[in-house]
Amino acid sequence: MSSLIVKGGTVRGGEVTVSGNKNAVLPMIAALLLTDEESVLYNVPDILDVHTMLDIAGELGAEYTFENNTLRFCCKNVRTHLISRELCSHNRTSILFAAPLLARCGKAELYPPGGDVIGRRRLDGHFYGLTKLGAVMAPTPNSYSFTALKGLAGRDLFLDEASVTATEQIIIAAATARGTTTLYNAACEPHVSDLAAMLNSMGAKITGAGSNTITIEGVEKLSGCTHTVIGDHIEAGSFLALAAATGTPVTLRGTTPRHYWMLRRVFERLGWQMTLHADHIIMPGNQQPVIETDFGGYTPQISDGTWPQYPSDMMSCTIVAATQSSGTVMFFEKMFESRIYFVDRLISMGANAIVCDPHRVVITGRTQLYGVSLSSPDIRAGMAMVIAACCAKGESRIDRADVIYRGYEHLEAKLRALGAEVEQI
Repeated sequence: MSSLIVKGGTVRGGEVTVSGNKNAVLPMIAALLLTDEESVLYNVPDILDVHTMLDIAGELGAEYTFENNTLRFCCKNVRTHLISRELCSHNRTSILFAAPLLARCGKAELYPPGGDVIGRRRLDGHFYGLTKLGAVMAPTPNSYSFTALKGLAGRDLFLDEASVTATEQIIIAAATARGTTTLYNAACEPHVSDLAAMLNSMGAKITGAGSNTITIEGVEKLSGCTHTVIGDHIEAGSFLALAAATGTPVTLRGTTPRHYWMLRRVFERLGWQMTLHADHIIMPGNQQPVIETDFGGYTPQISDGTWPQYPSDMMSCTIVAATQSSGTVMFFEKMFESRIYFVDRLISMGANAIVCDPHRVVITGRTQLYGVSLSSPDIRAGMAMVIAACCAKGESRIDRADVIYRGYEHLEAKLRALGAEVEQI
């Protein structure tokens, strides 16, 4: 594992172009196995999680080239329905190969997926969707085995939680199933809509993506496609949090305004103003942020939730930004019970924070942070530590930096473009 050495107080501001959406392209790679024709994806981020998904696809028989953020991909023949335990353990979205393997082979065998350790992450929605569409799941102690020798058949489904990956699994599975599938309480995130857009360009018939009711009319065959991946709103939000915490001006290129409406509202409550344009966002520097109290002077609460509520993936970086705003705010992480634990590292840097329980933390600012040695527990907490190190006095060392590279492309180069003094060792 590599480490990052960050010298605080050096960020001056500048421009950053947002990379392709990590959470869109990972399910897209799995979905490309639905066709034996070549597809081309543009704006694919060169990050570790993408390489892991491509490693899995290659193990299954896909041939591809990945250069300059362009992925050329073709899987004429699937040579195995089994994904190795090691590859499954590297990221969360390895589970999404179940649907295309069932479509191409009539069976799939996978091991429990890996990913960030941020609390319990249910797979029940995946199993519910696949079995209701006709797959038979054989219970085994250490792996997940599915068969659908007669193919899958569409039907009405209702998720008990609006899981993003379960929604994606069902969309992929239903795209070539017999009949029509209507999925209620579906996830509405931008990356789910982008997956549906790519599948439609392959010949799928998907409507309602972006709402909580998605209809998929199964087709017999999908073709190859050409598709450009949308910008990553979580990466953009992370750099907006960096700009806020350091008080520097930042312009973000490659954004879509409607993906940032809730983020803008949360940042306004914490005292920062930004301007959303058609394809970029401007965050002015030298703001004097004061946390906006609730009506009556009560302490405000920032909570995450399913889209279009505030993304859970933005909570860690926003907590760091709040340490540099005057006033008190409570953060309520509803979705994962371990994400808040990284705040202990912020306290060691001098943050005025009270961890109430595994889901809630109270931040009072503004406080001066000081450089210390840290270790990144997950992608988003790791980026939050980078932000904290950038606004701290002195030098910080962030170990396990490879975890951050799973989700952020060319991180050091983008930080240096903003003036940060950062070195990988």
